[in-house]
Amino acid sequence: MTEPVLRPESPPVPPRADSRRTAAAAAAGLVAVTAVWGSTFVLIKDVVATMPVADFLAVRFTIAAAVLAVVFWRPMRRLPRPQVNRALALGVVYGVAQVLQTLGLAVTPAAVSGFVTGMYVVLTPLIGAVVLRQRAPSTTWLAVAMSTVGLALLALRGFSAGTGELLVLASAALYALHIVGLGAWSGAKDALGLATVQMVAIAALCTVAALPGGVTLPASGGAWLAVLYTAVLAGAGTLVVQTWAQAHLSATRAAIIMTMEPVFAALFAVLLGGEHLTWRMLGGGLLVLAAMYVVELTPERSS
Repeated sequence: MTEPVLRPESPPVPPRADSRRTAAAAAAGLVAVTAVWGSTFVLIKDVVATMPVADFLAVRFTIAAAVLAVVFWRPMRRLPRPQVNRALALGVVYGVAQVLQTLGLAVTPAAVSGFVTGMYVVLTPLIGAVVLRQRAPSTTWLAVAMSTVGLALLALRGFSAGTGELLVLASAALYALHIVGLGAWSGAKDALGLATVQMVAIAALCTVAALPGGVTLPASGGAWLAVLYTAVLAGAGTLVVQTWAQAHLSATRAAIIMTMEPVFAALFAVLLGGEHLTWRMLGGGLLVLAAMYVVELTPERSS
């Protein structure tokens, strides 16, 4: 009688609940990132009144790069050469976006600049469709439209297109490209090294942009505290969280979640900046929240 052939057991398949929990944690991480970004508007407004914006960016991102390089030296050293090249490319894209946005902001009203920058929520699925052949479902486009209208309510008080607006729109396209690239290349295991190399590239680009006029340092202790906050928490910390989160979320989903930034900016402006809550703020914020809810109900595989 022949002995029965024993086949090795198949490796256990991770439960779908785990992946859902990870995706939920990634979404919550991005919401936290936007809250930190939103909290910086009041601080940055005071700092850039005493030093050029380009110099502020150079100092901020140089500190952020130094912090990440010291803390995550080993993950950066372990990063495979292809990932190093990708991280450098992503950092260059993000750095150029920062410079273009800064140039546009100099000749564009801040509210209009904020709205045009937020257009990455529209451009992200478009770039994903062209570059990666990704198809977004109708619910995702509904969320994109809702968040765009919400951004308009939050930011716009009239609009005219000129050189400044075109520069900011170009920066929005580069932010969208960065989101798409990060979604395609980021992995949970190399997120720390990937974020560190990106930040080094961003710091180098912003420093080069600031060098022609000489780099001005913050003039007071309060300004230094604001720079350190935006560098360490709103720069280094948020890039690490964003890089990890986008290893678990589609680029379009991430972009829609990140439109929470102006909602938090408006909230902090009311709480800390002395601004009054208006119906436009409330309506715009609710629309962005509704857009995030719609996209969270959409299965991730369809995004």
